[in-house]
Amino acid sequence: MVLVDANVILDILTNDPNWRPWSEERFLESIETDQAAVNPIIYSELCAAYRSATELDRALAGWPVQRLTLPYDAAIPASQAFVRYRKEGGQRRSPLPDFYIGAHAQTAGLTLLTRDAARYRTYFPKLRLIAPG
Repeated sequence: MVLVDANVILDILTNDPNWRPWSEERFLESIETDQAAVNPIIYSELCAAYRSATELDRALAGWPVQRLTLPYDAAIPASQAFVRYRKEGGQRRSPLPDFYIGAHAQTAGLTLLTRDAARYRTYFPKLRLIAPG
């Protein structure tokens, strides 16, 4: 299963001129060979671009994306990665939810489809990624 980061979905939904081709191609490849999914954190990040959950659900209608729950097993690795990040001088611009996404994918054995690979590679080196470069 492939956990799809919000940036990839938003690239497609907003027709981002720079990233839509890459994101759409990777997303389509993912659903051809596997199942795509989001979790509540990714869904909430998507909601920020819409006035309501109903509006977002309409935009996602027909997309073969499962909705996963957040595993409690991911809480500790997410917290540990965030603490390490802050100790290494990381800015508050990188919220704990991003670390929970990485920890969720890693603890559940999921692949993460994202454009933001550097942080995931640094703090979750065992995580399988689909990312640019």
